[in-house]
Amino acid sequence: MIRNSQGRSLAEARGRSRLLPAALALSVIALAAMVAGCPCIRVPVNASPALRWWLFSNFGAQRICPEMLKRGLPLRTQDRAPAVGRFFPAQCGVDIDGDRQVVTVHFSGTGYAFTTLTRRVGFSCTASVEYRMDFWLGEEDIYVWGQVNRIVNGPSFRLGYVENPLADAATAATPLGTVANLFGNQIAAGELTRGFTVVRNEPRGDSFALGVIQPPQRPITPFDVSGSESLTYANETVEVHGNARDYLGPFEIVDEDQRLQLKLYLEGPAVDVLVVDRRTGDAWREDYQTGRPLGPPPGPVWAGAPLVSGRGEQRASYRLPVGQYYVVIDNTQYAGTMNPPFQPLNPLSDPMAKLSYVAQLGEE
Repeated sequence: MIRNSQGRSLAEARGRSRLLPAALALSVIALAAMVAGCPCIRVPVNASPALRWWLFSNFGAQRICPEMLKRGLPLRTQDRAPAVGRFFPAQCGVDIDGDRQVVTVHFSGTGYAFTTLTRRVGFSCTASVEYRMDFWLGEEDIYVWGQVNRIVNGPSFRLGYVENPLADAATAATPLGTVANLFGNQIAAGELTRGFTVVRNEPRGDSFALGVIQPPQRPITPFDVSGSESLTYANETVEVHGNARDYLGPFEIVDEDQRLQLKLYLEGPAVDVLVVDRRTGDAWREDYQTGRPLGPPPGPVWAGAPLVSGRGEQRASYRLPVGQYYVVIDNTQYAGTMNPPFQPLNPLSDPMAKLSYVAQLGEE
């Protein structure tokens, strides 16, 4: 078992900073863990809003932005549907109002999404959201909630690139924006502003879901990681259409003895799995979401291999230098080795790949 300089295991040391795709959820895991170890304070913490607020504002709020800027947020058209795109925060600020006991998060960033009508689109989004924090301590589980109190500003959604020129021309003629704009606003408003739940359980690991889930319910994920001591970064299902990619992560390697571990289950056509460092991935993603011609990564590929369906659950383990890395799922002819044929803008000939995966940080 990997241990840090204080002799704690990796799971213990990193468990309090679990990298999940929602900013406020991450910031309060450490807070919940601090009070979980002493049963004598469970009842006072559950009963006292003032104590809960004091713990969060003193020990959690400063973690919000650093954690938010580490990871992309999956976007879905509806609950429990596969992800169809991602939003990547690039700027973040936090205001703490002690009198009202609320936290306002200001964030902006860029991303991409896919619809049958528009095909690939790129966008930017800015918003300010006010949250009221709360949590509940049970015998085994700690539920941490970030409940939206109000939308302070936005979300302001700006559509950039639209792959389908017919959809782009049609949307420009409407005074309210476009079909793509309306879709983008629906995604941004739905996924980024409806709150979240983190369930902390030491033996079973942490789990995350958008929306507020009450105990004893748990978030639904495609893979069961209960009992695993590895740090779980992501556990989700994505759709990657023809001539499209998904940029998973970034995932962070914090120690030279660690490995990025993947479990993957693919339905549909074969795809390439490519591991690139964050600098390369950010530049490659920027090209992708702004509509530049599809091409290979603008930097080194650290690892990867083709992924073929019909083989059940497949596993991969990568030893990488300390740093942050994207895992890129490529369903194009411009990167990797699979090279599927070019697909015209025809939804009837879309070779969509459906991938369920879990990404973890662990040992061999």
